Amino acid sequence: MSDVPAVSARSIRKEYGPTVALDDASVEVGAGKVHALLGENGAGKSTFVKVLSGLVRPDRGELRIHGEEVRLGSVRDAHKHGIQTAFQEMTQIPDLTVAENMLLLNEPLGFLGQIRRRSGENKVAAHLETLGLSDIPLRAEMRTLDLAQRQKLEIARAIFRTPRVLLLDEPTSTLSGPDITWLGRIVERCKAQGTSIIFISHHLPEVREFCETMTVLRNGRNAGTARVADLSDAEVVSMIIGRSLDATYPVRVSHKREPAPPALEARGLRVGHRMRDASFQLAQGEVLGVAGLQGMGQNELFLACFGALPVDEGTLEVRGQPVSFAGPADAIASGIGLVPEDRKTEGLFLDLDGTQNASLPNLRAVSRFGLMQTTEEAARVRQAFRDIQLHTRAVTDRADSFSGGNQQKMVLAKWLLTDAHTLLLLDPTRGVDVGTKHEIYTLIRDFARRGGAVLMFSSEIPEIVNVCDRALVVYDHRIAGDVAAEDLTEETIMHLALGGHPALGSAA
Repeated sequence: MSDVPAVSARSIRKEYGPTVALDDASVEVGAGKVHALLGENGAGKSTFVKVLSGLVRPDRGELRIHGEEVRLGSVRDAHKHGIQTAFQEMTQIPDLTVAENMLLLNEPLGFLGQIRRRSGENKVAAHLETLGLSDIPLRAEMRTLDLAQRQKLEIARAIFRTPRVLLLDEPTSTLSGPDITWLGRIVERCKAQGTSIIFISHHLPEVREFCETMTVLRNGRNAGTARVADLSDAEVVSMIIGRSLDATYPVRVSHKREPAPPALEARGLRVGHRMRDASFQLAQGEVLGVAGLQGMGQNELFLACFGALPVDEGTLEVRGQPVSFAGPADAIASGIGLVPEDRKTEGLFLDLDGTQNASLPNLRAVSRFGLMQTTEEAARVRQAFRDIQLHTRAVTDRADSFSGGNQQKMVLAKWLLTDAHTLLLLDPTRGVDVGTKHEIYTLIRDFARRGGAVLMFSSEIPEIVNVCDRALVVYDHRIAGDVAAEDLTEETIMHLALGGHPALGSAA
């Protein structure tokens, strides 16, 4: 293996007006190595990825790829130097098919320049088969696939172009269980072929499993580079946030619940072919977890409880009253809020500012006779943002100018402003750094302590175990088990999630 680094970035600086995204940051990645790039949301990781991908030109600094100094002015420049990126915020075109997305900008052409569709599809089919993805239909529109499938195809497309340097931007944010094992095999395969990998992640277990070395960015600067094996988790977290984090999860304090009807109750729900015979009770003041592998019907269950999908069979009750939601507006009027799986496309209007986003579900409270009361609106939003430790510039700045973690807090804030009594949270810490995760966990527990009810799906089983009071486990499009607090362990959840017999808890 060559001693010349695959990537050598020295004193890279990038400013956006008064904001310094990269402050003379330096990162070096060995040839054929897997190097982790860690940091809080807003630490500069995304900007660094965009610099290497040719999407952003640095204001100054030196970038060398395999010893050659390069200036990347476009994505095509990056491709010419063997750099490919699988982005967390996926770059696929929803209306195109799987094959069309895979071949975009890389279509095989005939003698006269015409696209050779059959030849292209055959190449894509062969590539997906080598990656264990042959079950994904080539002619399915990308919009019809779930997030995990789209994430795997984002990775597959980057590998399809035979990179010398591969950037994996939060590749496990939508993956769980077997899918992470799949990714591990892909990483090993690329490494064996001599590909150098930069692995951006907030998940320390995957960093330890996949990566040999790591660099931490903090406030746009290199806060330290080390061998992964040389640092404890606590030391890594301290490097990331610049202080010690006493506990990953907030202390769970049990509190007495007054007798009251369930905040939300489902009986025998069927939602299309994706969820059947689902029954559960969510108590006021409770955080009820939902665990399971992707695609087992949890999304459909949450969307049905929010009125975004029709209930084909069964009943819903809110605080003891039967309800039939014609749409999300009915659920919101009943005191239910939803934090969706994809904050950028389903949770926010990125071209609107924080105030406008936070006020959308609550327009009646900030309007008089059909006119917005802007002073009152801004005051309410400013207080909500202060409560969740979101920077005050979020009141006036566009949502797309904020990091993923701050965008997620913005989504939470809009439901807190509605005085919702029940929150449905779909993977609320996906793609969020460790410091912001702790803040979100605290928000969830505080909401429950004040009498709110939370139904929370997480692809990270430790979150379910440490944040929730009990958990439902979904398997084969049904609720396979209801795990009580005393039995709430990772082993119990995985046993049920993989189709094991519900020996613990009561099957719903």
